Amino acid sequence: MVHGIWTEKYRPSVFSEVVGQDEIIKRVESLTNSLNIPHLLFAGPAGTGKSTLALIIVKELFKENWKENYLELNASDERGISVVREKVKNFARTKSLGNVPFKVIFLDEADALTPEAQQALRRTMENYSSTCRFILSCNYSSKVIDPIQSRCALFRFKLLEKKDIEKVIQKISEKETLTISPETIEIIYEGSEGDCRKCINILQSTASISPSITPDLVSTMIANTKPKDIKIVLDYAISGDFQRAREKLLDIMLKESISGQEVIKAIQKEIWNIPVEPEIKVKLTEKTGEAEFRIVEGSDPFIQLQALLASFVLAGLGKE
Repeated sequence: MVHGIWTEKYRPSVFSEVVGQDEIIKRVESLTNSLNIPHLLFAGPAGTGKSTLALIIVKELFKENWKENYLELNASDERGISVVREKVKNFARTKSLGNVPFKVIFLDEADALTPEAQQALRRTMENYSSTCRFILSCNYSSKVIDPIQSRCALFRFKLLEKKDIEKVIQKISEKETLTISPETIEIIYEGSEGDCRKCINILQSTASISPSITPDLVSTMIANTKPKDIKIVLDYAISGDFQRAREKLLDIMLKESISGQEVIKAIQKEIWNIPVEPEIKVKLTEKTGEAEFRIVEGSDPFIQLQALLASFVLAGLGKE
């Protein structure tokens, strides 16, 4: 059973089944029912329902004719100016089939469009607004040029809360007859970080091994550090034992194949649990951000993490 099949099997067919975005759903459903849809811009983190909502809108509008009236372009397609001038424009200029007076073009990850393509798109949106509506999806609306933003109704999606993730997990577990404890749901939620797509992938990976999903089984599937391991590293560092902190860190990164960025995220969460003054925690958080930036820019992760541990050692000795 592959992820694509699960996604299709449990794809919401009506607006009320989209979780975690209640205000957005109310407004979009009202627009769809009245057939009064402007160009739409969905912005927000991955796995929060942007693409799914776009597909629901199209299916609700066109019913069985939705495929003939819908064009989707995503980040895997060519995103240059030629695509906007040819493929998008040719689709936009033709009349729709059925009672709805316009077609729909969905541009997934619109922030990946080149600046030239975005300039060509703004004109296309203006010229063909009578025969076509655009739904743009992006992670960061700031990467979409202002003229396009001003032509769209902007909807900002948020990461899903635990109750929303729990709702999705319970629905799938009932359909697939899986056994999941509340503790397991907590671990899946922490591993997914509010990303519903990631949650489903974790659930599917574990369900392929056993229909009884336990916390230990989920932990083996989630490629992040365990908080208790990072706590041990930081405890060694704060107590002044740099050598043991370094060895434990190396053990985590090599034996568990954890990336430097994952370790940084875990450290950032654990900082507020260590026994030092709040002012020092603020400084350590700042240094964690610096280390993360250097790792992203291409520096050696282990060297940067060692330097970060040195800051924790100094903080524990009262010299930070």
